[in-house]
Amino acid sequence: MLCLKAMNPADAREEFECLQELAPENGFENPYHGMSYEQFVAEVIPRCMDVARGIGVAPGRVPDTWYFLWDGDRAVALFKLRHCLNDFLRQRAGHIGYAVREGYRGRGYATQGLALAVEEARRIIPEDEIYLSCRKDNPASLKVMLHNGATIHHEDAEEYYTRIKL
Repeated sequence: MLCLKAMNPADAREEFECLQELAPENGFENPYHGMSYEQFVAEVIPRCMDVARGIGVAPGRVPDTWYFLWDGDRAVALFKLRHCLNDFLRQRAGHIGYAVREGYRGRGYATQGLALAVEEARRIIPEDEIYLSCRKDNPASLKVMLHNGATIHHEDAEEYYTRIKL
């Protein structure tokens, strides 16, 4: 059974392993790729947990929660849920960014995980729709969004910008 769990110290080893396999690609950013496990436990987990509570949010950023999609005892994907939008996010990345571990792609994890992330968003975000975006050279991500009820709101030369009504 699949579930989303927010980043937490009890699952640190598997969260760390997942993040090490999620290299930045297709617009997905992972500032923790390549760091040590010790640094992840000592610095990243506490910082991410604080930011999820609105504590220590960097200027220009918004509170967000990093959710891992779990299939049994394995973290197979990451969903970053931003709690609100600022002007930059409204024009670009939106509320949710996600990535699936390479060995788990093409098996429906992104579609199912996004559905769970949308349910979390319904409880957290103040807007009446979820903003998402994906690069045009990533049709699989667009398909995931559309399967979750998204419509293409607009596009530019590089990206599609979608919306899911809440």
